[in-house]
Order: sequence, then C-alpha cells, then structure tokens
Amino acid sequence: MDRLDCDRMFIAVMETGSFAAAALRLNTSSGQASKLVARLEQDLGVRLLNRTTRALAATEVGRSYYQRIRGILDDLETLDDEVRARSTTPRGQLRLSAPLTFGTMQLVPALNDFAARYPLIALDVSFTDRMVNLVDEGFDAAIRAGRMDDSSLIGRKLAVMGTMVVASSAYLEAYGTPAHPADLRDHVCIQDSNFRDPGLWRFTEGGAEFTMPVTGRLRYSNAEACLNAAAMGLGLANVPDFVCAQALAAGRVRRVLQAFEPAPGGIWAIYPPGRHLAAKVRLLVEFLAERFRDGADWSPQ
Repeated sequence: MDRLDCDRMFIAVMETGSFAAAALRLNTSSGQASKLVARLEQDLGVRLLNRTTRALAATEVGRSYYQRIRGILDDLETLDDEVRARSTTPRGQLRLSAPLTFGTMQLVPALNDFAARYPLIALDVSFTDRMVNLVDEGFDAAIRAGRMDDSSLIGRKLAVMGTMVVASSAYLEAYGTPAHPADLRDHVCIQDSNFRDPGLWRFTEGGAEFTMPVTGRLRYSNAEACLNAAAMGLGLANVPDFVCAQALAAGRVRRVLQAFEPAPGGIWAIYPPGRHLAAKVRLLVEFLAERFRDGADWSPQ
C-alpha cells in the first residue's frame, strides 16, 4: 500500500465521516478504506480515529494530522498539475455538477467543444438540480444558476441570467394581461419547485425588491416543463431567460410584467476555496468564461 493512498483515504474519511462514503469517493471498497487507514495508523504509531459500531471520531492527534496533511497533499497535487501543464497536454478526470435544464440546453455544446480541444481530460458531468456538496461528494467544480449564496465557495460569473414571467397569447386573451405583480392574485401560476420559494415570485419596483404570493394547480421541478405548460395556455410561468428565449422569438409565449423583473442573477462556475486551483479546473473555467464572454446568446431583447 502506497503511503499517499493511505493519506488520501484518511482525508476522505475525515471529510465524509465514514469509511463507506470515503470508499465511494475514491472508487474502492469500505474494507479497503479501513485497511488503508489502519496501515497509516500503524506507520505513524498512533491512533487517528476512534471507531465505534455507530460512528467515527478523530482523535486530537488525528485532527492535527488532518490539518497538516491536507495542505501537503494539496500542494503536491498542484505541483503535479503545474509540471504536467508545462510538459504535456492537460489530462485527468474532471468531475463537474451542473443544473439539469441549463446543462442540457446550454452547457453541453460548450463541454463538447472543451472535450474536443482537450482530448486527455475526461469529463464526468452530473446533471442535477440538487445542490451538491462539492467537497463531500468529490466534485472538482460546479455550474450554478442564480445567486451566489454560499460564502464558503469561490465563484466566477460566466454570464448574466434573468427570470421573466411569460404566458401564451391564448391565456392572456382569455384571462387578461397582468399590469402589476399584485394582479397575479387573480391568475393561475405554474410554479417551479426548484426555486427556493416556489410560491413567492420576486419582483422590483422603484429600486426595491419584493415578493408576490402566487397559486396554481401545476408545480414542476423543471423550468422547461413550466414553459411548455404556459405555452399550452395553462397559466403564467416564471422562468429563466435561457429557457424561454426561443419560445419568445417563435411567438409561443409573450413576456409580461417586464417593468417589474428582478435584478438578474448569473451563471457561475464555483469550486472549493484553496491556495491553488487544479490546472484542469482552471482550463475549464477559463474556457467557459471565454465562451460566454460577450454575453449569452439566449438573452431576449
């Protein structure tokens, strides 16, 4: 067993809280994870973890060792990346999390171009609207849409993203066009359950932001589904601009309450803080920033 393998497994156990989760992160068995940590303890001559049938807890020595070895391995990985970047084509696996709708509609073409440019970088991309924990789940980076609320992560804004209320012409002719967000009380609203508060839509007026309660019988955890329901005349939908741009251009839906739209959020590339950023992650972030540098082409005019 290589000493570095033992150290990497110990770090994974400390960060995930169990041998099973650490083994999953490093693609091995929980039995092998336990053996690696036991070998490390044997080499050091100290107990790093207290084990019970229900939980693991780091000893004082274990906590101290983790703090030191984590930085050392970060420096070692950075050194490896820097040497490879100077001497060879960038390579290695890059694990990325991205929101489902934005990922499949807008991100995939960019990722495919990135993969074509860097054939030795293996992309492992998880499209999910779940807010993954980058460190615990072993992701190198994530793409997120909206606002940056997690101060423990580092983010780079790739593009501006707004949200807007849309409805079909048939719906508006049948039920009227809302002139103010307060009018939504008398309308059927299709809610996106990926929003933090699906039943509260955000607006601005006079520079101040406010929310308006909405109701309706349809609630989908996908913005495209909400848009399609609105295009069928089933109500008003509040969706990201990258979702509705083509439908607006084709006349399938119409934009309403434009004067009250909230300040736009963004599309962000985020990654855990650290003294160094892996070369492969830096390459991807720079590639995407350049791809969207002149503004996203999905933004409705």
